[in-house]
Amino acid sequence: MEGSDSKAMGLPGSDLIGRLLDRHGAALELYARQLCDAPEDCVQEALVELARQRRTPDDVLPWLYRVVRNKALSASRSARRRRRHETEAAGHRATWFTPSPGNAVDAESATAALESLSLEQREVVVAHLWGGLTFRQVGHLVGTSDSTAHRRYEAALSTLREKLGVSCQKNE
Repeated sequence: MEGSDSKAMGLPGSDLIGRLLDRHGAALELYARQLCDAPEDCVQEALVELARQRRTPDDVLPWLYRVVRNKALSASRSARRRRRHETEAAGHRATWFTPSPGNAVDAESATAALESLSLEQREVVVAHLWGGLTFRQVGHLVGTSDSTAHRRYEAALSTLREKLGVSCQKNE
């Protein structure tokens, strides 16, 4: 079923998947990167799963984040099991930020500060800042209320400010 037939039936089309990948692919990959070492695979598998859906989910972006999260957690568990049985150490983890000259905070410090957060705080920060999800969507994603997601976000920002020695002005 191609073109207008798939749209009429509510099926996810290649144009929708292409737009999602263009607009949210990097943020989805960054989100998965905090949970596993193969974030590109998780994003790709999630998009394939979206293409296989009989109907497009009502709220596609949070659905996609949930699927990426589940795939990343599964991949992470598999990797831990594999490492436990191997004698060599795990490979190098990719950095989260690309250094840019003139930035007030260097990429290495920002990565280290973000990695020092608890998984719960890190998930909320990445999903909200880079993913553009609302606190309600983030709460649904991680299985908490939107107010708990917001509290984790505020606590994470406070910790990041302290670790990086940066004061941030609040938007008014």
